[in-house]
This record gives sequence, structure tokens and C-alpha cells, in this order.
Amino acid sequence: MEYDRRNLIRTAGSLCIASPALALAGCSGGQEEKEEEGGEGVTANEDLMREHGVLRRVLILYREAAPAIAATPARVDAGALAAAATLFRDFGEHYHEQLLEEQHIFPRVRKAGGDGVRLIDTLLAQHKRGREITDYILDRTRGGGIAPADAGSVSASMLAFARMYEAHAAREDTVIFPAFKAALGSHAYAEIGEQFEEIEHRLFGRDGFEEANGRIGAIEQTMGINDLASFTAPAPQQAVATK
Repeated sequence: MEYDRRNLIRTAGSLCIASPALALAGCSGGQEEKEEEGGEGVTANEDLMREHGVLRRVLILYREAAPAIAATPARVDAGALAAAATLFRDFGEHYHEQLLEEQHIFPRVRKAGGDGVRLIDTLLAQHKRGREITDYILDRTRGGGIAPADAGSVSASMLAFARMYEAHAAREDTVIFPAFKAALGSHAYAEIGEQFEEIEHRLFGRDGFEEANGRIGAIEQTMGINDLASFTAPAPQQAVATK
């Protein structure tokens, strides 16, 4: 039997209040319940934006791998690329885009009107193009390697995908998601957050974000790009003053 996490927290909170003598582990005056009830818990938009964080890590992997694919495709781990594309498909396209944005977020933003409406058709077109590119990456990595004849096209497609989705996710974070929240009252906004979590648990059987975060971390390690320090920018080169 699957137990709803929030119901468990509410039940535990009630027991703490009704019988402090039970000294239940985690009892702290209902703080956990307060956070889940909208005090300091993860809201719908915060959840959406951290999901974008996972997807951006796939984009970083694409950008890092693309030059190596173009130069020497045989030296690139095609299995890791396929795993990254599969993660983007499962967590990004099927869940985040189709089940959340296209079924719940975009229709509410369109109905409410405002600046976000003019972006929706473009966002939908970019969802479609992204799925085409994911299809292509999965097809070209299916045999466990990237053929030299495909290397230039695969590299260019990955870079184009990363460029498109960075702009795409930034517009959603700064325009669409705030418009979505504004279109709902506080009660409806809390309810949609609950609904999103139910969809997540139904699809993944657990916390989908934690699972996706673990998957991209493992892929980054396989590709040798898991050290954040390696992305630190070099100091700027100052011009030498001339007399």
C-alpha cells in the first residue's frame, strides 16, 4: 500500500499535539506540517524550477560532449549520451512538458491572458522540436557508438538543442511560471502543487526529482564532468600596457 507523504505528516503532527508524552521522533510543534501546508514547503513553481535544473544539467553535458563528438566520435561514450537523452525524455518531455506544462500550466496562462500568452505557441513548437532532436540522438547512439558520418550532425543538433532549451527554460522561469501562479488563488495554487506531486508519484513511484537528480549525477561521473570546480572560469587576461 502506498501512503501519501503529506497525510502521514499531518497524522504525525496530530499525534504530537494530542499526546506529547508519546515523544514521537520528529515532533516539533507541528513545524513539518506547517511547511507542507504552505509555510516553507516546496511550492509548485519551486518544484518546476528545480526540475529545470536537472534538465539544464543534461544541456551542459550536451555542450561539453558536442566538440568531442565532432572531433573524435569513437572516444565519446555513446551509452552515456543515450542515457542522458533517455533521462530528458522520461523526466523532461513525458513528465515535465506533457503532463505538467501542456496539460495544466499553459492552458491556465492562456486563459488568464497577459504577456505569457504570446510565448505559448513558441514554447509548444520548441517542445516538438526538442522531441525530434531527442529521437535523433537516441537513434544515432542506439548501436553503442556514433558513426563518423553522423558525428557533425549529432554534435550540431546537441548544441542547437542546448541553445534552444536554455532560452526556453529561462522564459518559463521568469514569465510563464509567475503568470501561472498569478492566475490561481493561493488555495488553488496549493492544490495544484498537490496534484503535481500525485502525478510525479504515479509516474515514477517515488520522488521523481530525486531519482532524476541521481541519474544525471551518475551520467556526469561517467562522462568525467561531475567536478563543479572544472567549470570555474579562468581569470580575465588583462592587456599589457604599452608606453
